[in-house]
Amino acid sequence: MFALHNSVLISALALLLPAWNITAKEEKWIQLFNGQDLSNWTVKIRGYEVGNNHNNTFSVKNGVIRVSYDQYDDFNETFGHLFYNLPFSHYVFRAEYRFLGKQAPGGPGWAFRNSGVMIHGQTPETMTRNQDFPDSIEVQLLGGTGKGKRTTGNLCTPGTDVVMNGKLLKRHCTSSNSKTFHGDQWVTVEIEVRGSKSIKHFINGETVLAYTNPQLDDGTLLNSGTISLQSESHPVEFRKIELKRLR
Repeated sequence: MFALHNSVLISALALLLPAWNITAKEEKWIQLFNGQDLSNWTVKIRGYEVGNNHNNTFSVKNGVIRVSYDQYDDFNETFGHLFYNLPFSHYVFRAEYRFLGKQAPGGPGWAFRNSGVMIHGQTPETMTRNQDFPDSIEVQLLGGTGKGKRTTGNLCTPGTDVVMNGKLLKRHCTSSNSKTFHGDQWVTVEIEVRGSKSIKHFINGETVLAYTNPQLDDGTLLNSGTISLQSESHPVEFRKIELKRLR
């Protein structure tokens, strides 16, 4: 009788307790950037070996990761990426970014106030010496030009494809429905990744793009991969870089 009464009591209490008291503990945010140095991150810049931080492109100052070109005479297509050293599959990634300063001499016109977060990417060690971008899904970050509309949180697909609205998307870049952010204001980008099933982009908390079935050009589904930050010739800063695993 006691066992019966006890089970009934527990069931009754479960109905009264808040949901967070009776469900599994939510995963915590992991800080990918310690605010002090580039520990756990690896540089790969076009034309150079893995680990060669050419012209000190990536650095840390005042608690932010700086992508800068102070030591460049000419950009010369030296596209770079800063890779976190662990791959991830199901997660939410979040960071703040802002564009500032002038574009590096010789930077291509399309790269003006242009950067990105690469997800489901290959490792830097598997990139060729002169490879521009890792095979990956790019969450493209764009700053406003000072006038007109220029969305951010867009999608680009170097070496990859996705499915959107039920159709395989073969074009390289697709615009989001975000607002335009002019000047040097901080913007929050958030990416919800559920393996090979679905990916969503958020800008300042608003959903701006969604798609499914991330895959290599040969059709191989991408369930996990590296995360990297881009250098494409315009100065940009990143801070509060964090990740929460999804179950």
